[in-house]
Formats: sequence, C-alpha cells, structure tokens
Amino acid sequence: MGVGDRGKIYREAEATFFNQITQAAAGSLNDTRTTCSHVHGSHHLYLQLYRILPIHPLFENFPHRDREVRFQTVSEVSFNSSTIDGLQFLEDVTSNADEVQRRVLAEILSRSANVEYLQRHGLNGHTDDPETFKKVVPVVTYEDLKPDIDRIANGDTSPILCSQPISEFLTSSGTSGGERKLMPTIEEELERRSLFYSLLMPVLNQFVPGLDKGKGMYFLFIKSEAKTPAGLVARPVLTSYYKSSHFKNRPYDPYTNYTSPNETILCPDSYQSMYSQLLCGLYQNTQVLRVGAVFASGFIRAIKFLEKHWLFLCNDIRTGTLDPKITDPSVREAVMKILEPNPKLADFIEAECGKDSWSGIITRLWPNTKYIDVIVTGTMSQYIPTLEYYSNSLPLVCTMYASSECYFGLNLNPLCKPSDVSYTLIPTMCYYEFLPVNRKNGFNESFSKPVSLNENENQDLVDLVDVKLGQEYELVVTTYAGLYRYRVGDILRVAGFKNKAPQFNFVCRKNVVLSIDSDKTDEVELQNAVKNAANHLLSFDASLTEYTSHADSSTIPGHYVLYWEINLSRETPIPPSVFEDCCFTVEESLNSVYRQGRVSDKSIGPLEIKIVENGTFDKLMDYALGQGASINQYKTPRCVKYAPIVELLDSRVVANHFSPKCPKWAPGHKQWCTEN
Repeated sequence: MGVGDRGKIYREAEATFFNQITQAAAGSLNDTRTTCSHVHGSHHLYLQLYRILPIHPLFENFPHRDREVRFQTVSEVSFNSSTIDGLQFLEDVTSNADEVQRRVLAEILSRSANVEYLQRHGLNGHTDDPETFKKVVPVVTYEDLKPDIDRIANGDTSPILCSQPISEFLTSSGTSGGERKLMPTIEEELERRSLFYSLLMPVLNQFVPGLDKGKGMYFLFIKSEAKTPAGLVARPVLTSYYKSSHFKNRPYDPYTNYTSPNETILCPDSYQSMYSQLLCGLYQNTQVLRVGAVFASGFIRAIKFLEKHWLFLCNDIRTGTLDPKITDPSVREAVMKILEPNPKLADFIEAECGKDSWSGIITRLWPNTKYIDVIVTGTMSQYIPTLEYYSNSLPLVCTMYASSECYFGLNLNPLCKPSDVSYTLIPTMCYYEFLPVNRKNGFNESFSKPVSLNENENQDLVDLVDVKLGQEYELVVTTYAGLYRYRVGDILRVAGFKNKAPQFNFVCRKNVVLSIDSDKTDEVELQNAVKNAANHLLSFDASLTEYTSHADSSTIPGHYVLYWEINLSRETPIPPSVFEDCCFTVEESLNSVYRQGRVSDKSIGPLEIKIVENGTFDKLMDYALGQGASINQYKTPRCVKYAPIVELLDSRVVANHFSPKCPKWAPGHKQWCTEN
C-alpha cells in the first residue's frame, strides 16, 4: 500500500468518524473513540483520531475544550512512521498533563453522575468541580468497596459503580479474605489497553532500531477463570486481553509478530503451552530479536523447562513431528504449520544444550536477541542474577507498569539499568492522586497499614502534576470502570519528569512480606498461617519460640522458606512427618493466589521449614544492633532478604522439611464454589 492509498484510507476514516461525531452531538468521548477505533483495525489510526478530539472544530461547544492544546489532525499526520505518531502522542499528553487530567476526571464524572456510589456520597451532579469531588468522595480501599462489588457479582445490574455495564471482573494478585480481589471492568477498557500497548514499540524503536525485521519470542499464558453467581467471568487481566478479539484478531504488525501461534498461548494446559511455545521459538531461532515473558520468574521457568525437555524438543525439530504428549488439536495444527524436519538445527541445539555450562544459553540458541523483556522491578529483582547468567548480561527491559485496576505508565528509557527503571504515568489512562507516605525508620523498615483516611489526610493527597521529586507516595486512582479515589496499594517514588508528567520508581507493594511470582503474602496472613501450623507441635510438648521467612529464588520455581526456633519440653524428638504436616498446614492457610501458583500454574515450589538452633534469633538481634538498630525499637523481622542475615540463619539450620503435597485450590471464590 502506497502513501497515497494510506492517505485515502485515513481521509475516508476521518469523514466517517466526524459524521458519527456530528450525529452523536455531545455524546460520550469514549463512545466515539470506541466506534472509530475499529475502522481498518488500526491502532495507528486509533491513536490519531484519539489525539484530535480536543481541538477539532466540531468540539467548539463541547465542555472541557482547551484551545491552548495543539494536536495534529488526521490529514496532517505523516504516514511514514507510526513511531513518530506514538512519540508525538506521548509528547502531547505529557506536555499538557494537567489539562488532560482535568478532562479525564470531568469525563469520568459526567458519565458516572447518576451512579449509586457517587450519589450516596453526595456528589449531586458536581461533575465539573474537582474540589467538590475530593471533598465529598472518600479515599477507599477494596474492603470499602467489597459490598458493592459483591452485589454486582451476585447479579445486581443497576448502575452501582459505573454507568456502563460491567463486562467482567479482573482478578487481582492482591487478596481480600484469602481470595483474589475482583476489579470491575467495562468493554471499552480493552480499547484503552490496546492504545497503551501500541505505544510500547515506538518508544523501544528509539533505542533498538530494526525490531520490525524479526520476531519476538514471548512466553505468554492464560490462567484459570471462573464465573460469579451472576455469570460474570472473573479472570486475570492478561487472560482477559489474550482471549479478546483485540489480541486474537489483531492485524499483522511486525512489532507484535511472535514466534508463538495464538493457539499455543491460549492452550489451558500449562505443560502443552510451554512445550509448544518453546518448540516454535527454537525452530525460528535466527528470526528472534527479542525474548520475554510478563515476569522474570516466568521467563526463568521457561529456561528451566528447556533444561528438562531439550532432547524431546530436538527430536521434534529433527523429524518434523510433534511429541504425542501434546494432545490439544488446535495446538498441534498450529505448530505443524510451522514445523518441518531440520536435522541441522536439531544438532546445533543438541550440541549447545549438551554442554556442561548453560551460561549465556539465550544468546547461544537465539544469537540475534537484543534484549529480554520482563518485569524485574519490585520483588522480581531477586531474579536479575539468574537472568544475567543465562543471557550473557543482555539488557533487561521493563516496558510498562500496569495492574488489574488500570494500566498506568511506560518506561521511556527502556535500556536503563533495572535499578534505575522509572515509569511515566500516561495522563489519559485514569485520574491520578497521590498520598504522601513516610517509612518508619529502623531495622524493620515498613509502611503504615492502610486504613480509612481522616479529613486532614484526605486533604494531603496531591494531583499528578504536583508531586515532589524524591517524595514517596501511595497511588490513588479514579478509573473509567467505576473505581473512585481507590488506593491501589503501590508505593512509588518520584524519579523525574517527562514534561509535566512525573516519572516514578516502583518501590514496593504495601505490606507484602513474601512473593515468588504473582503471589503476595502479607505479615498478618503469614502470622495466622504459622499459628495454625504450630498447633501440630502441642502434642509433643513443644512450642514455636520465634520465626522469620525468606522468598528463596535460588530454586526454580522459587519457594517460601520459614525459619523456626523450637522450644522442646521433653527430649523425645519430633518426627519429620509432623514438620511436613506443619508445612502443608501453612500452605493450606495461605491465600488463593499462592495456592493457584502451587497447584495450577506450577510457579511456586513446595514450602520449606528450616529448624534452627536455639539462640539463633538472639544472634539475629545481636546482628541488627551491631548494624545500628535501636534495642528499644527492635522486633524480629517476619521476612528477611539481606544476604548476610540469610547466611546467618542458614548457618544455624539443624534440619529442614518440605510440604509433601500441594494444597487444595479451585478456580473462583470459595463461596461461589459452595453456592454452585
């Protein structure tokens, strides 16, 4: 297609778009965006139409129009590069972050003016008044919203939180009462996420040119889903996206050209999905320019899978056949369209995998790889040394910051060191506020527990453009899908600015003490699980003196380790089977995300209890005091990460025990399973 043809398509699309706008008169901004984005299935076109809304003459009498913001019209767009267009969009929205944020909030509130939640709090139609919104609408946590969310899950279709129908629930990796949190979403959010994804490659192209000349080998998987009593689907946000037409029917784009056919990604069997994706990636090894997964832990699991199964994979490549363990018909059909006998490639892979060392195996098997695209911030940073070992220290690229609540920000300097990663929050995604936080000083560094804010604390929140460099904040969002002033629970630090939009380092997830993959275990949950397990000691006149924990990523998959100091009242030893029962009880007591990781996703290994010598925790306190901790403020840390402390504990281990079996887990919430 030539430039003239593309210009004709854009002019036709523009005419169609503005004809619909005229008919819609003062209709919803998002309704028009949803309509036009499907024209020719192009995110590139979608980006342009989205950008012109604030300044087109048809919007002369529309509210929130800002004449000072100068965006390009479709007819002025250069058709030579979508990269330029994406970067211009980012330049526009970050340069005018305050105006964009005002429009976003006004749009959300005008659409939601009649929803029950806002009426309950007395907004009373003040949809164009941010100060009234902040005065009457409280800052909330999930527990505050749970009664309303439960009503929706149980079939109440009235506009409780959002004027648009809730299309499904996105299940968060955070939990409430041991079960995944349910985040309401609406159909148009898929459009917003698609726009967000379309911005990734324009950013990367500035730093790594030529990515359109090859493919990406990404290990992408769907997870289990369930239905609420009312029949709404509840599933993780990425599962929702991969199963959507936006992903499955995406038009050809060299930047989303993956080695894995859709059928292998959408296969519900984790073994078959992993095997077939690896096979396709190996077979197309010279075409691979970038590799990745969502989390660092997931990518490392793929390499460990390769370590165990490379002989079978080589046999398939050599013979052009597919292992009989792969039984999914759609997967077999998709893979066999790619696979042909290639003995030379099989010999090469066999020679590399058969060597004593797997150092640099990624660049050895996929020699044209330029970077690894995985999340290595937050708790995922524990996997950086392993990734560097396998990759010959390829750049580790963190591209985006997102959650079940909303997609938030992009890393505009993707080749930076993992420790320097910062995300520029995109002002169009939602309305942002920030609650200043102060960490407690001392050996046990933590954040205050989230509670409802009083009136003075409500007034402490600041807008996106008003945050201060170096300050740490808890993220609070108001979304198009029905969350209002919702505390996400992420702690962010302001690292800089892109024009008027701040850039944030991800500091941590609030109150999380243990995490291996997408699991998040807090201190209260861990304490209750340990208490339940310690009951097994009572019949032996034994008790748990003290404990701490550690997320051990040296094994793949990683696993939780508990260090226990035991007080024995009699000399009779406790049988190993009792400690195995303790391990299993802890796992049974942990939340559903952890148990899903153990049972279904196989992303977490069996929990381990290490019994330490008596006096070990006194030694731990001595070490802390020697590092400057105050004896008046010291308390035993419930999770340890600092290597010298882990080494101290490991040096005093006298026995260790593992959970003998997986805990119970089923998709959906417990009460749904009971009701169904």
